[in-house]
Amino acid sequence: MISTVLVANRGEIACRVFRTCRDLGIRTVAVHSDPDADALHVREADLAVRLPGATPAETYLRADLVVRAALDTGADAVHPGYGFLSENPAFARAVTDAGLTWIGPPPGAIEAMASKTRAKELMGIAPLGEVTAADLPVLVKAAAGGGGRGMRVVRDLADLDDEVKAARAEALSAFGDDEVFVEPYVEGGRHVEVQVLADTHGTVWVLGTRDCSLQRRHQKVVEEAPAPGIDARLGAELAELAGRAVRSVAYVGAGTVEFLVADGTAHFLEMNTRLQVEHPVTEAVFGLDLVALQLRVAEGEALDPHPPAPRGHAVEARLYAEDPAAGFAPQTGTLRRLAVPAGVRLDTGYTDGDTIGVHYDAMLAKVVAHAPTRGAAVSALAGALERAAVHGPVTNRDLLVRSLRHPEFTAARMDTGFYERHLAELTAPDEDPYAPLAAALARAAAPSRFGGFRNVPSQPHTSGYRSVPHGTGYEVGYRHTRHGLEAVALSSVRRGADAEPDERTATVHDVADVRVLHAAPHRVVLAIGGVRRTFDVTAYADGRVHVDGAALTLLPRFTDPSEQQAPGSLLAPMPGTVVRVAEGLGEGAAVTAGQPLIWLEAMKMEHRIVAPASGTLTVLHARVGHQVEMGALLAVVQEEQS
Repeated sequence: MISTVLVANRGEIACRVFRTCRDLGIRTVAVHSDPDADALHVREADLAVRLPGATPAETYLRADLVVRAALDTGADAVHPGYGFLSENPAFARAVTDAGLTWIGPPPGAIEAMASKTRAKELMGIAPLGEVTAADLPVLVKAAAGGGGRGMRVVRDLADLDDEVKAARAEALSAFGDDEVFVEPYVEGGRHVEVQVLADTHGTVWVLGTRDCSLQRRHQKVVEEAPAPGIDARLGAELAELAGRAVRSVAYVGAGTVEFLVADGTAHFLEMNTRLQVEHPVTEAVFGLDLVALQLRVAEGEALDPHPPAPRGHAVEARLYAEDPAAGFAPQTGTLRRLAVPAGVRLDTGYTDGDTIGVHYDAMLAKVVAHAPTRGAAVSALAGALERAAVHGPVTNRDLLVRSLRHPEFTAARMDTGFYERHLAELTAPDEDPYAPLAAALARAAAPSRFGGFRNVPSQPHTSGYRSVPHGTGYEVGYRHTRHGLEAVALSSVRRGADAEPDERTATVHDVADVRVLHAAPHRVVLAIGGVRRTFDVTAYADGRVHVDGAALTLLPRFTDPSEQQAPGSLLAPMPGTVVRVAEGLGEGAAVTAGQPLIWLEAMKMEHRIVAPASGTLTVLHARVGHQVEMGALLAVVQEEQS
């Protein structure tokens, strides 16, 4: 019997495994990098071992350090989680060679399936050799690992070499393996996968399908079970192919066989020889604990001859610290508050007050809803996300809510190109102008030291706010009367990212029909056109204010001149490491609009900084290997005058 489990991972998946271990009375061991020293998974474990360093290569990818940690703490089993070393056969062998129980498939099965090139060969599919224009579009893909890292769509043959180079660098950073391959890219397909579980006694469970078509950067965002719109013939074909993959390598444990479904045909993609991020939707539908079953299988227990019958529908959304309107740029900072309404499942590796750093994946949490029907599950999840308190860095919460309510998704007509088609409309500003009014009134209702900029009781007070992340500026006017607070003015100026002053849209909002029914520091009640609305307000010392789901920044009365930047300034969109600078780039070099100049690595993804216009590079501060903070000046391009 397993008595102590070390989880060779971090964050949400480590916390998820620990939860089941606690329920089963199994002692837990965490490993952690230096930035993760006070992370939630470390706090939740019974024991923890430091892996010196910060980057994955120094820490979570060091198989020798992880195995040593297991031995030093008396662990008798290792769970790999997902990502990092979870699909590394050498790590699995190192674990078993040390006399420990490996909670996963045999190393030989991992070797056969975890490399996508070898898996395709096993399933009778050969990767592309020499790529020609006739093969386009193609997908460059990391042979090891998953999660969208090391993947690039190539539509122009001239871009192939650069994309292969970028994919190799990203794959090496994330998985410690830079092998990539090229395969045809199927447009308009759906990403459908099959959950499998096999024991050492020959029993194989095929636990239905999942649809994971809503993806950004080839990384899943929304997943559901069962996959909608799969007819009986195709469902049987998917189950048969998944079972064949399992039996072909004598697979043991939990795994997922992934397909791209287009025009009623299933195209094999890969087999993930580990637990998937999206496993909770299968757990909800089948009423199972897949981690507990992994432990049982690792102990040699037999599965029942048949799995339980599925029940209802489940949908999961991944909450990321990222700005979808800025190319999904990762965001860092302090997570002030994370809370979801009752009735949904929350899997997370963070809690209030935790720091979201730059070294690892930007996923904050997974939120899962289960209901008798797909429509009810989708509606419940959208409502829960909309009402959730997510205070801190910018997240994709609004994108998730809009995605779940998009008619293409509600009708189950989505495919992997969903965000390519709809991202602009899904990230367009749709702000509530009364949120900054509520913020100002809540501030005015607080003790006088938090009052507005003007302190003459007989005159209107004004407060300025800027919405996050869209940057709309608001000016709110209010005054104190003998009956309480009164709204007197509300205006907004919408600023595009590079808009000139005369291109900005100014709006004056009518407040004549707005009455303040109640104003307190944390709650404001307004009657707007006779309709009563209640706003929950939370203000933080750094000037960030959250009004229901809206985030605002309180503006200072005077602008700091040091914050002004020269035209053409290229600022770091997130904290990260400069990993590449364009060849031959230097001050005085001519650049063209859209030309990639600098590459930053943050949260295991590469981000390109491109020239905003054609002109001359007049300043270059970026140096390979340098760590930069968000907003740091990297370079300046002086636009050529026509």
